[in-house]
Amino acid sequence: MADTIVALATPAGRSGIGVVRLSGKESLSFWARLCGERGLDPEPRYSHLKSLVDIESGDVIDEAIVTYFKAPHSFTGEDVVEVSCHGSPVLLRQVIDSCLKLGARLAEPGEFTLRALSNGRMDLAEAEAIRDLIDAQTTAAARQAVRQMRGEFSHKLQPIKDELLNSIVVLESALEFVEDDLPEMQAAGLRDKLSGIAADIGLISSTFKAGKLIRDGLRVTLVGRPNVGKSSLFNALLGSDRAIVTEIPGTTRDHIHERFVVNDIPVSLIDTAGLRETDDIVESIGVERSRRVIADADLVMVMIDSSEEISEDDLQILESVREIPNIVVINKIDKVETEDVKRSIQEIKTSSPGVPFEFATVSAKLGMGIDDLKRAIVDRFAADNKGNSGFLVTDARHHDLLVRSRAEVLSSIELLDQKASEEIILVGLHNALRYLGQITGETTTEDMLTRIFSTFCIGK
Repeated sequence: MADTIVALATPAGRSGIGVVRLSGKESLSFWARLCGERGLDPEPRYSHLKSLVDIESGDVIDEAIVTYFKAPHSFTGEDVVEVSCHGSPVLLRQVIDSCLKLGARLAEPGEFTLRALSNGRMDLAEAEAIRDLIDAQTTAAARQAVRQMRGEFSHKLQPIKDELLNSIVVLESALEFVEDDLPEMQAAGLRDKLSGIAADIGLISSTFKAGKLIRDGLRVTLVGRPNVGKSSLFNALLGSDRAIVTEIPGTTRDHIHERFVVNDIPVSLIDTAGLRETDDIVESIGVERSRRVIADADLVMVMIDSSEEISEDDLQILESVREIPNIVVINKIDKVETEDVKRSIQEIKTSSPGVPFEFATVSAKLGMGIDDLKRAIVDRFAADNKGNSGFLVTDARHHDLLVRSRAEVLSSIELLDQKASEEIILVGLHNALRYLGQITGETTTEDMLTRIFSTFCIGK
């Protein structure tokens, strides 16, 4: 990686300060040219107030704070220069263009972090945690990302990898030096060790359900026939007038997607077109899209208008979601008596015997019952988080590799019990070690690294 890369490290747009980051062996010489200086020898890790000049005309274009990080004591392990100037998009573009004219190359997504990985400044799990920290939607997600970024995940895996390697050495030695099968006592000890390894991997991977909830949150779809108050409830849950509300059935033609947070759990809420048979081409497309959105939901909220009789359309919608986690939301309770609400609930229970519907009563228009509904949305999922105050696996890639690794160890234990040859037992153990290595980057392919770092932002 001999070339020097440059990118904007702060979000695009106007701001008080914008930071342009350079990394590579020419970073310091580019600084000298940007500031119109010669024989530059700045003290590393100190901020310097400098004038930035146009490299062609020599005119001063801004006053900036410039900081130099000397290799290997920098984020990337290379010489790094960070230019903090005023956050005008025109000015920042001018600084970046000047660097490109001097010979720098525009950084690829995540390339600064990739160089840090390549230069041994962090492992792959820690690098991915940087992306997760930037993308964190809640304080809990940010907290987990920081723990991973500080190496907690890697430290948990290292003893497992060491034990797995020791087991491999035992079998390799037996294969090399012992003509007969492993002694019974040694085989029993090896089996106990492998069982412990499988249990440790399983314990870590079991935290993924809670970790995924904190990182990705819930996908909640709001469904019902037209004009039951879905858009009003959507607005009430968000606390803003995001969806159009009218008395005309079929106002919502396509699904609307917004996010909010309940008890540190991000919720993606989707308001859908009313489900009904219609001859309107546009509305029918919206209905079909609604059905697809329902299939992808973690939770479906079926809305019922308590001021009207339960219709056949209502019952068909309820039947369609009986296998999906759901909440039946009885709306417009401000318009009816309590007994009418109870009667609606009982009618639904009678029509679908044995289906464990959960019920919530609200008035979306007046905001009644909204806080209780929010708690109901996350409660059944938040129960998975209880007792998980420690480190959680939040990345699906990591979880998949842990599951694969554990399966390989368990397979090797079965082969050991069957007194299979050491060569066959070793295949699974080597695979398990390779999967664990892919989490931290020791055995990750170039294609996989490219795919992972393509999800990063440009300046990181």
